[in-house]
Amino acid sequence: MINNFTHLQPLVKFQKIFDDYNALITRKNKRELKSNGIIYRYHHPVITAEHIPIHWRYDLNPSTNPYGIERIGVNAAFNAGAIKWNNKYILAVRVEGADRKSYFAFAESQNGIDNFRFWKKPLLLPQTENPDVNVYDMRLVKHEDGYIYGIFCTERKDTNAPSSDLVAAISNAGIIRSKDLKKWERLPDLISTTIQQRNVTLHPEFVDGKYAIYTRPQDDFILAGSGGGIGLGYIHDMSYPEVKDEIIINNRMYHTVYELKNGQGPTPIKTTEGWLHLAHGVRNTAAGLRYVLYMFMTDLKDITKVIYQPGGYLMAPNNQEIIGDVGNVLFCNGWIADEDGKVFIYYASSDTRMHVATSHIKILLDYCKSTPEDKLYSNNSVAAIHDLIQRNEEFQ
Repeated sequence: MINNFTHLQPLVKFQKIFDDYNALITRKNKRELKSNGIIYRYHHPVITAEHIPIHWRYDLNPSTNPYGIERIGVNAAFNAGAIKWNNKYILAVRVEGADRKSYFAFAESQNGIDNFRFWKKPLLLPQTENPDVNVYDMRLVKHEDGYIYGIFCTERKDTNAPSSDLVAAISNAGIIRSKDLKKWERLPDLISTTIQQRNVTLHPEFVDGKYAIYTRPQDDFILAGSGGGIGLGYIHDMSYPEVKDEIIINNRMYHTVYELKNGQGPTPIKTTEGWLHLAHGVRNTAAGLRYVLYMFMTDLKDITKVIYQPGGYLMAPNNQEIIGDVGNVLFCNGWIADEDGKVFIYYASSDTRMHVATSHIKILLDYCKSTPEDKLYSNNSVAAIHDLIQRNEEFQ
């Protein structure tokens, strides 16, 4: 009797696991009523660690898993690249295992809001001669050359560090490309003069016949050092991706939301009035680093020229999003603009889970153009409030 109970226990447990999983992935996601008029959040995260398919985590064979134990644990699912493909909303999710290793897995939804389902298997990433130790934060870019590029951070141990230092690492941009999101070609990692590169993505169009690439050069694996700011450089041939003429187009600045670090999020969205950029800004606090999302616009023809930059952040962690594996963090490396102008912003909270927020091209343009820029001094900020109060007098 004991043996029979031991044999049946995982079957009963697996049925409950499958029932709970199906309820989770078919759950409807409602838009929150509260909004600042710029973006709308949704009630549920779109992807969490619990969304990872059961057969990726459990051995379903009762004879080899008699106690129904999870064999390969998942810690988090976050920082997803995004693309609209075959009329579906596709996310390239960073999945972090219990072993700290991250990998990429594609999930799709019909409406971009809920019912995301993972493809059959996670991506077995093609390797260079120097294998990736860890990979994360892929940007997906449909380029006018006909390829879809996946640009991600590849991390390896710093071999110049003392043998006792098991933390020091070198980060760079790994590059893959595909025509169908299924078969991927690995290209050489980004070649630059910078010690470290993160938050790298391609501009979706050629600029004077060259590939334009957004970078984030930095001196240290964690800290930006003298290399902080969002950079822009050019590559002649993606089969030898050497970035040249790299300049900083969006600098860090004292006592702003991006004073410690900043980085390009997803590839910018083209509009009739300029390119919309979504970036993250980092400042230090007594409680640790705080990551928020902010926007700016660059000129339609001269993409090195910032034409608008609203002061402050577009989004910051709310009461629920502030808690997680690495608290007080919002990060975005994927958004999708539909033909009707609706924008889906896929963002992660506290290195734990994925959310969606929606807006519209017209609203984001108005936000960028009409929101006061950072006045840099407290009194100047108050003066902007006084100006708004005065202009509102006739409407009160």
